[in-house]
Amino acid sequence: QVRLSESGGGLVQTGGSLRLSCAASGSMFSFYIMGWFRQSPGKERELVAAVTTADETNYADSVKGRFTISRDNAKEMVYLEMSSLKPEDTAVYYCNAKRGGAVFWGQGTQVTVSS
Repeated sequence: QVRLSESGGGLVQTGGSLRLSCAASGSMFSFYIMGWFRQSPGKERELVAAVTTADETNYADSVKGRFTISRDNAKEMVYLEMSSLKPEDTAVYYCNAKRGGAVFWGQGTQVTVSS
């Protein structure tokens, strides 16, 4: 069981930056693939970025070069550094932990990018 809690969302202007944080509690954090997903009204939840247990990362094409995911296993934290934000980045951002068939979600944090 992993409990996830996101923070760091807010309102930012186009071109601005935000850093999202996800605090995890539970067991064996370092064994989980960690990811950030987002969902905007009327759209399906989509993968934004993920980091594996070996610190390998992958990104949605729409955020490559602008977003950076990282993890700190000692602190049981995952971060999403977002820069050059665009209005289309507006969404609720969710932290995700996955190991085998087990998947856990946070409650989400709202990111709004004004034009």
